[in-house]
Amino acid sequence: MLRIDSCASGGRRNDLEAMRRAVPLHRTDYNFEPTSQQCHHYGLSQWIPYHGTGFMVGKSVIEPPDCPMVPIPDEIVPYYFRSAMSPSLTVGLDLRDKNLDYDLARRLFDQFRLVTPCYLGDFYPLTDYTLSNEVWLAWQYDLPEQGRGVLQAFRRPDNTEESQTYKLRGLNPNANYIVTDLDVNQPQKRTGRELMESGIEVTAKEKPAAQVITYELVK
Repeated sequence: MLRIDSCASGGRRNDLEAMRRAVPLHRTDYNFEPTSQQCHHYGLSQWIPYHGTGFMVGKSVIEPPDCPMVPIPDEIVPYYFRSAMSPSLTVGLDLRDKNLDYDLARRLFDQFRLVTPCYLGDFYPLTDYTLSNEVWLAWQYDLPEQGRGVLQAFRRPDNTEESQTYKLRGLNPNANYIVTDLDVNQPQKRTGRELMESGIEVTAKEKPAAQVITYELVK
């Protein structure tokens, strides 16, 4: 089977004909910077169900002349990792570095594996698209056939509001769901009607921050 990666070029190769034959496993060479990663994900997910990017810690040897490399943390930062979470994710860690927080890495990778199947579900933008760092950005993925999904919300670095409320989409109003913030891990039972009409309040005391909240139908 022939597999074609429609790589980078700022997404300019992702025309209709190319999308019939290829997937952008590396959607742009402007890697790693969280706001741009969130916006790439937001935009592409409305058109292409499978796309990817990279996450790394430390110095990259890749620095295209027309796209200067953005600063990359020397430690694992959840905001950076979660901003890069996509259907396909390439991770670059120097496993010889004894100073990396490998317990944090394991937790983030486990969370990524948990939500990855949702990326093939229905995509719902929950905020407007923007490059502004003064806002929250959020989206939802829903797997209606499995009764589960994920909400991802990003409090960007210049935002002044600790909380936002997001109304979910596509749920069964008469069903119950178990809702779990992966950072708190205290599951709560909510009805589909509550989640769609009243919404989920997402709180982040620190900024920038990235919250991942899963939900699953009670059967």
